[in-house]
Order: sequence, then C-alpha cells, then structure tokens
Amino acid sequence: MTSRPMKPGPISLALQGGGSHGAFEWGVIERLLEEDKIEIKAVTAASAGAMNAACLVSGLATGGREGAKACLAGFWKKASNSDSRNGTVFGDSSVWTSMMQPDWLKATPAWRWAESFGATLSPYEFNPFNLNPLKDVLETTVDFAAIREHGEVALYVAATGVRTGKAKVFRREELTVDHLLASACLPTLFHAVEIEGEPYWDGGYLANPPLWPLFYADTPDDLLLVTLNPFAREDLPKTPGEIMDRLNEITFNAALSAELRAIAFVQKLLDEGLLKDTAKGRYRRMFMHAITADGRLQELSMASKFNTDWAFLSDLRERGRQAAEEWLEANLKFVGVQSSVDLKAEFL
Repeated sequence: MTSRPMKPGPISLALQGGGSHGAFEWGVIERLLEEDKIEIKAVTAASAGAMNAACLVSGLATGGREGAKACLAGFWKKASNSDSRNGTVFGDSSVWTSMMQPDWLKATPAWRWAESFGATLSPYEFNPFNLNPLKDVLETTVDFAAIREHGEVALYVAATGVRTGKAKVFRREELTVDHLLASACLPTLFHAVEIEGEPYWDGGYLANPPLWPLFYADTPDDLLLVTLNPFAREDLPKTPGEIMDRLNEITFNAALSAELRAIAFVQKLLDEGLLKDTAKGRYRRMFMHAITADGRLQELSMASKFNTDWAFLSDLRERGRQAAEEWLEANLKFVGVQSSVDLKAEFL
C-alpha cells in the first residue's frame, strides 16, 4: 500500500522593502518555489518587496513556478541593465556612484557642504520630467492583466498617503504599474505618484510590509516574513554615514516592529486564555516564521541599496537562496504546526 503524497503547506509571504537589497528576496522566493512541500498563497509587500511580489504573482499566473522564477530573474536583470539608458531604477547613477564614496570622504567639510546643498533640491527641480526607468522595467516584465484577471495568489501592496499620512493597501484585483511605482516612490528622488487624485509615497514609511491585511482575509495561517533591514546591531554608529544608515534601518523597521508587537500581544492573550468568549472569534492565531537580514546583510550600507551592478545583485540572490535553504532545513517541519519565531520573547 502506497501513501498519498502530502499536500503542499500553504503559506503567506511578507516582503519588506529595501531598494536593490530586494535581490536578496529574489533568491529567497526562487528557492521557496523549488520546494514542493510549500505553496505560496498570499503575498503582502512594500517598495522593492512589492516588485518581487508582482513578479511572483504575474509569473505564477502565466507560467506556474518556473514562470515565476523567470519573471523574477527578468526583472532584476533589466533593473541592472537600466543604468545604461536612464540611470539606475532608483535614480541617476552618477548620484549613487557619489554616495558610494568611503566614510572618510563623507566626513569632510566639502562633502557635507555638497550634501547639504543637494538636500535643498527637490525631485520637482532636479527631475522636472519625472523620469523613472523602473516604469519601463515593470511594464516590460510584469503582466498586470494576468495578475488582475488570472492571479490566484492574494496580493497586497502598501503605499503612504501624502495628504492623509495613512497607509494605503492596494489589492491584486486593481493592481497597475502606478500602484507599484507609488509603493516604491522615495520622495527625495521622484514626484509623488497620483492614483485617483491622491498622491502617494513609498509604502515602507508606514507599512514595511503591511501584515494586517492577512489577518482579515482568507489567507494561510502560516506567515513567512522576509526582511531587508537588520533589526539589531551590536556596534555603536559613530561616523555620519553609520549614523544615517542606522537611522534609516530603525525608521523603516518601526511600523513592522509595531505590528509584530501587536501580534505578540494577541498571541499572549490567546495563550493565556485572557479573551472573553465573545471576543475570541475576532482574533486569529498566526504561525510566524522569518528569514531576516540580521547576520546576512549587516555589512551593507544604506548607499548600497542603490547599487544595481549585476555582480552585486547576483551575490544578494545567492545569499537569499542560502538563507531560504537554511530556513527550510530548520523550520519546514513547523509549517502548519506552530510558529518558528517567538514573538513574545522578542517584542513583549
């Protein structure tokens, strides 16, 4: 008597933003797609994570797992090549080449003067035509019609409302290239992206990525979070570059930390039976898992998030694949059973 093959365990992915460091997520997703014991059924994301999410859902809709891998590879390859046309996908390549200078140069009075002067210019001044190579890359890589009409994976993309100061989440059924551009719109580089009359900036400011849509939808109980910004660092930042890098990490982790703390609190209430019977039905137990940047991307500076050199992106992809391999080996057995991350210990 032969046993029936086990059904793939459904999971949701939560993908953080972080510029070109998103290539790390590319490697993670690629390896997960090769594992037949899990199935990605929902994705929530912001900024660079949203690009990966769109490629994943588009590829799955048009070509299954292999199609998703091809779409991700095509996106990152084109993102790398784009600097030969109109600068990098994150702006003028000359700007980011200068940002890659060593910390000793950044500490000089001349550099600080130039940096201060640059900060006085807005993208409406130095980029009046709002050139964004990322739009061409997305339009030639992602099948948005397939996402909206044939996608079977739930998709949530975050942006920040400029006027409202609130997070906005766009769903798969409405997704266009403008929604992705809004999710990745750094206000110091690009004009705000208007959608139905409302301007939006990068979703990472208020939801990086948004977790709450998964709690109120018919999505898997297992949530795998992939981060690009290290949560913890042992060394005290002292140089101007180090201080700005750490501030950037803390800022772009703040909203996520708050959500994880809320999840940990709800789990504590459920575990200790502190909810009234009338309230239990409104709360959902999630099995939390994570592949984090801690220990994997910590030596990379904020400026490197604008580096689209193919060798650099390929290295990040390999790091992501290795991280996913390690996670699968250690934690695949917990999918559908229990969390592999102790949120209560980390956030309460």
